[in-house]
Amino acid sequence: MNVSDAFRNLQPRSQDKLKGETLIMSQPVQNLVIVGGGTAGWMSAVYLRKALDKNIQITLVESSDVTTIGVGEATFSTIKLFFDYLGLQEHEWMPKCNASYKTAIKFNNWNTQGQHFYHPFQRYETVNGFDIAEWWLKIKRDEEPFDYACFLIPSICDHKKSPRYLDGTVFDDKVKDLISREFIPEKNVLSDHKVQYPYAYHFDANLLARFLKDYAKQRGVKHVIDHVENVKLAEDGSIDSIITREHGNVSGDLFVDCTGFRGLLINEALDEPFNYFSDSLLCDRAIAMQIPTDIKKDGINPFTAATALSSGWVWNIPLYGRDGTGYVYCSAFLSEEEAEQEFRQHLGPAALNCKAKHIKIRVGRNRNSWVKNCVAIGLASGFVEPLESTGIFFIQHGIEELVSHFPDKTFNEELIKSYNNTIAECIDGVRDFLTLHYCASDRTDTPFWKATKQEIKIPEQLNEKLRLWKTRLPNNKNVNHNYHGFDSYSYSVMLLGLNYLPESSLPALNHIDEREAIAVFNSIKQKANHLAATLPSQYEYLTYVIKSQEQSEYLREESLVGV
Repeated sequence: MNVSDAFRNLQPRSQDKLKGETLIMSQPVQNLVIVGGGTAGWMSAVYLRKALDKNIQITLVESSDVTTIGVGEATFSTIKLFFDYLGLQEHEWMPKCNASYKTAIKFNNWNTQGQHFYHPFQRYETVNGFDIAEWWLKIKRDEEPFDYACFLIPSICDHKKSPRYLDGTVFDDKVKDLISREFIPEKNVLSDHKVQYPYAYHFDANLLARFLKDYAKQRGVKHVIDHVENVKLAEDGSIDSIITREHGNVSGDLFVDCTGFRGLLINEALDEPFNYFSDSLLCDRAIAMQIPTDIKKDGINPFTAATALSSGWVWNIPLYGRDGTGYVYCSAFLSEEEAEQEFRQHLGPAALNCKAKHIKIRVGRNRNSWVKNCVAIGLASGFVEPLESTGIFFIQHGIEELVSHFPDKTFNEELIKSYNNTIAECIDGVRDFLTLHYCASDRTDTPFWKATKQEIKIPEQLNEKLRLWKTRLPNNKNVNHNYHGFDSYSYSVMLLGLNYLPESSLPALNHIDEREAIAVFNSIKQKANHLAATLPSQYEYLTYVIKSQEQSEYLREESLVGV
């Protein structure tokens, strides 16, 4: 018997066997309930509605009694992927959210000299296989600050420029085609995104939540305004329904917890433990204010400022019409009264009539962000200090991974485990990066800054890297490889700015002609000067966009008259 005959003899038996079996079809999730509004809730609602457009009801329940924190107003450059996915153009949403562009974070007083440095949305150029920052150590170390020598963006920031020309063209040649008005972006996810966009956004978080709420409701998301009084569990310990004051039971197959630091579903109802990061990140309080500004007179900075004070740091986020600002500090070193006094002294007369909002921040993450049929997104999942604007990034990442791991009613344990590992690796990676901000700084002038050197826990893997980075700067081969949103250049920028420098340049560079590197430095300087001279100011550009949008809406309304 040859192989073909043997195969033919087997065929009937295989088919007979299949006829006697029943194919078991899994039951799809049909009813998804989001508990909590705000940025996390409505970002989840609009993204999930877009991604899961068939055979699923999405309901968002939020209480009118609960106010959102609304201080998460600065973002990563990858937030553009979120708006691209929804098909929203900047001129459609930015004016409605008092939004502005963010091209960098400006760190003030994080080193002993009190010098500032920028962490820009721009990767290093490479010369003969080495980052331009390595060449800076050899050629420019004693001549010019690394950020001004290696990047275009510091000059843009100093001159308060927009990253776009009035015709919409972005300044960065590497992404011009990807950010043009004609370009239709692909539905990329964060971890697959390889391009560095040259800017992120600042926006009013409450206005963004309102904009996304309208967007979601127009596309079929059911909105229930009611107070959740209890959570009913099923026999297996999963969530059966939430019990509301006016609408009674709201049942669901899958629940998304967007209730902020409270963790109403994940922590209170399902009793999932929270792992605190207080041994590595000391700050546990924040004071937030909204400061009016004269943007026509003073302009709008295209960066977030992070200014170190005695027991923490102050953020400043410029919007179109006001600044959002806050002091993140450690309560072990300052009382609320002392912190507010220091904060107001830092702000000066601008804060005289401004109300301060005191916030207890929960720094850490849930042991698991997905438990049974409940997924926590945003502050309910995890939070680190807002030092690198990761709050909204965590929301976006959590939503995308939920879509990637979306379950059926069996709630497969391996799927849930994979989600939890991915979220934990991301948050833990950011924790380590932020820990570096403190332990690598050479400031020891106050009890708090001494504690960041003597008392905090530095993970052994990070400690090992820090020893290496005293010899050479971080690169793609020696930073945390688990996805957490930060490239190697970000580590390098922080170490250089904090005065944690290698003792000497790489020996290999002594054997390579440096003329090409010098030419690159010269090119960066020339282009930075050109951009500073030709780009419109951020105020000028945003005002132009707002007026153009108002004119377009007026003409559209006029065209509908009499129709």
